[in-house]
Amino acid sequence: MQYRNFGNTGLKVSLLGMGCMRLPFKDENDRTLGVVREKAYELIQYAVDNGVNYFDTALTYHACESEAILGEALEEKSRRAKVNIATKQLFGAMTTQEEIRRNLENTLKKLRTDYIDVYLLHCITSASWDQIQQRKIFEEFEKFKAEGLIKHIGFSFHGGFSTFKDVVERYPWEMCLIQQNLLDVNREVTEEAIFTAHKNNMAVAVMEPLRGGGLAQAPKPVADVYNNFHTKRPPAEWAFRHLANYPEVSTIVSGMSTMEQLKDNIALFSQSDMVPECLSVEEKKLIASAREAYESIVSIPCTSCDYCVPCPLNVDIPGIFKQYNDGNRFENFDNPRRSYMYTRRGNRSALACTNCGECLPKCPQEINIPEKLQTAHKALDGWDE
Repeated sequence: MQYRNFGNTGLKVSLLGMGCMRLPFKDENDRTLGVVREKAYELIQYAVDNGVNYFDTALTYHACESEAILGEALEEKSRRAKVNIATKQLFGAMTTQEEIRRNLENTLKKLRTDYIDVYLLHCITSASWDQIQQRKIFEEFEKFKAEGLIKHIGFSFHGGFSTFKDVVERYPWEMCLIQQNLLDVNREVTEEAIFTAHKNNMAVAVMEPLRGGGLAQAPKPVADVYNNFHTKRPPAEWAFRHLANYPEVSTIVSGMSTMEQLKDNIALFSQSDMVPECLSVEEKKLIASAREAYESIVSIPCTSCDYCVPCPLNVDIPGIFKQYNDGNRFENFDNPRRSYMYTRRGNRSALACTNCGECLPKCPQEINIPEKLQTAHKALDGWDE
C-alpha cells in the first residue's frame, strides 16, 4: 500500500481511503432496508488487514448507521490502533451549540472510541458559509480538540472555488475533503482547490474519484480513446492514476461495496508507481482526450452558465440537467438518481416547475427548459433510501 503525509498533521495515511457511504445493502432496489452488517464488517476488516488506514464516514451516512457499523467492525483494539477515522457533523444537525457536543458524544459512542482522528464540518456550501461563521462552529471544534476528543479539524465542501478559497483562508483548518476526478478538473472547486489547500498547509482528501462509480465503466466514445492507446488499463485505473499524480493529494476516498472492488483497489494502490507525477506527458494527454469524449456525450446542451437561476420557484435547473447528462454520459443513472433524490427532498426538483417561462429568454443555448426538466425528471425520479 502506498502512504502519504497527511498535510502537517504528522499522520501517514494510505493513498487509498475507504469511504463508508456505499457499504453493501440488503437490497439494492430498496436501500431503506439497510446494510448487510456482516459483509460490511468483512470489507472493513479486510481493508485494515491489507494496509488501508484511512476510513471516512459521517453522522448521517446509511440513515445514521455508518458510524456504528464502522465502530463495530473496528471494535478489536488492535485494529482501531492501526487506523485513522475521519467522520463529519452536518451543519444542518447543529441547531444549538449544545447539540454540536451531543452529536459528537453520540458519534464517539457509535464508533466505540475515545477520540476521532479527523473531525470535519460536513458539506460547507456557499449558501451555508455565512451562517457557519456567525455560529462560530470552528471555535466549538477547537474546544473538542483541547479536550482530546478529536485530534485534527477539517471540512468537506461542495461548491465553487471562490467560496472554497474563502473557507480555507478564514480558519487554520488542517485538512479538507473535496470532490475531484478527471471530469471535475474545471468543475466543483476545480483543480485549483488542490493547490490552494496545499499552499495553506492542509491535507487534501479527495471524494468521488470515480464520480459515484460512473468512471469505472467507459461508454463507447471514451472506450475508443482508451483502447487506441498503447498502454492498456481499465477506466477506473486511469481515473485513480489521474488523482494519484497530484503530490498534493494525501488520500483518495473510494466507496467500495464488494470484496472484488476492494481487492482490485488495494492491488492497484499497492503498485510501486502509484506515486506523485506517475503520469507521463503522453498519458496526461490521453486523459484529456477521454475527458473530451465524456463531454461529447450530452443529451441536453446545458453549459451550466447559471443565467437561468435563481428560478422564482427555486428549481435547481443546471443541477438537474447535470444529473441527467451524467446518467447518459456514464450509461448508468444510479448515482444521478440518488443525487436527484436530495434535490427532490429540498423542493428543488422539476416537480416545482410551473412552466412560467421566466427562464426561457435567459438561456444562451435556447433550451426549452420546462420541457427538458420534465424529460430529466422522468429519467431521474424514483430513488429512495
